[in-house]
Amino acid sequence: MARPTGVTHRGLKTASLPAPGVPYYTPKQTPPAGTALHPDAADLPTLFTPFKIRGVEFSNRFVVSPMCTYSADDGHLTDFHVVHLGQFALHGAALTIVEATAVTPNGRISPEDSGLWQDSQIAPLKRVVDYIHSQGQKAGIQLAHAGRKASVLAPWHVAKRGEHQFALESEGGWPDKTWSASSIPYAPDWVDPVAMTLADIAAFKAAFVAAAKRAVAAGVDVIEIHGAHGYLLTQFLSPTTNKRTDQYGGPSFENRTRLLLELVREVRAAIPDSMPLFLRISATEWLDEVEPKEPSWTLEDTVRVADLLPAAGVDLLDVSTAGNSPKQTIKMHTRYQIDLVPAIKKALRAQGSTAADKLLFGAVGSVTTAELAKEVVQKGGSVEADLVLAARQFLREPEFVRRVAHQLGVPIKWAHQYSRAVWRPEAKI
Repeated sequence: MARPTGVTHRGLKTASLPAPGVPYYTPKQTPPAGTALHPDAADLPTLFTPFKIRGVEFSNRFVVSPMCTYSADDGHLTDFHVVHLGQFALHGAALTIVEATAVTPNGRISPEDSGLWQDSQIAPLKRVVDYIHSQGQKAGIQLAHAGRKASVLAPWHVAKRGEHQFALESEGGWPDKTWSASSIPYAPDWVDPVAMTLADIAAFKAAFVAAAKRAVAAGVDVIEIHGAHGYLLTQFLSPTTNKRTDQYGGPSFENRTRLLLELVREVRAAIPDSMPLFLRISATEWLDEVEPKEPSWTLEDTVRVADLLPAAGVDLLDVSTAGNSPKQTIKMHTRYQIDLVPAIKKALRAQGSTAADKLLFGAVGSVTTAELAKEVVQKGGSVEADLVLAARQFLREPEFVRRVAHQLGVPIKWAHQYSRAVWRPEAKI
């Protein structure tokens, strides 16, 4: 039988079909790495089954969660990001989400953060996306604004300095130009943010929508809105940080969620209908047991807003926690965030909301073992999230998908170029 012959972009013949849609030759990965080789096996874990959201299908349920690397050049991604993010797709992650990417210059967490506030930042992002696509995988991006937690130094600089975290103007920072819902600093030794005017809010929403359009131009498959970890949208959601007296604040839940819901609707309207829209949220601030007690964002608030998300245009709620107050008290255990997913779904169903079935869920936090990764998304299991997200474990083990598959006894596809190194079934990995 004749071997298939492909044609590269240079017009040269090759025995391997080329990956479609990328501006260089690399072999087409059919199926993508991380795909179960026996998809009809009766005991195949849900973790290794494909999943479709709107017009995008994922080869398995693994997602590389956004993680800051403090390595961008004036907001532009570099070759570092091609290597850093590309390795996860190469080793089998179905979706890799680019780190928190600022929609305005003053929305960066650090001066070295990724950005998408100008057109020149599209091409370097597209280079990352093209590589991920060349491996048959999907690329996402998390769009964000850090608010009062902006203009800080990368962690290794803070460790070296041994004092305040914020970046001075002489270090490329903007300590006098950070935004928030109200002029309340994150901590006593942090900078005082500027309370946003209505004009600032309008400009922020316009910048967010413009960044989403740039992401579409770069070819991303998924957009995630960052509404967690104490960044700008969290600062509007929480009564701890939002003391405004206009339509965007105060004690009113409707006012404090107004900006988030307006932003979701505007982004949804600006991107293709076939593109999934995710929202990451801090489901609780973990301030319930802090004395003296004061109003904060709680799990009950998350349930209330989750009920509104499907109609606004969110497809998947990425459930994280914390980050809005240094006073937070977290009783750490392996499932301290993961268990919030079934809690939210149960509460929605108890109040008769259809959102529990319309809204998809992603679980994140301390996913370091094969058994836990399997449990998080297993149909009929205790969590039943739709996707499992991990960040630090992928830093420790870029081949995490392959290791999980091996430990669960699931034969999966490896990238063609690595296929001679496939572990034997009896190997101890």
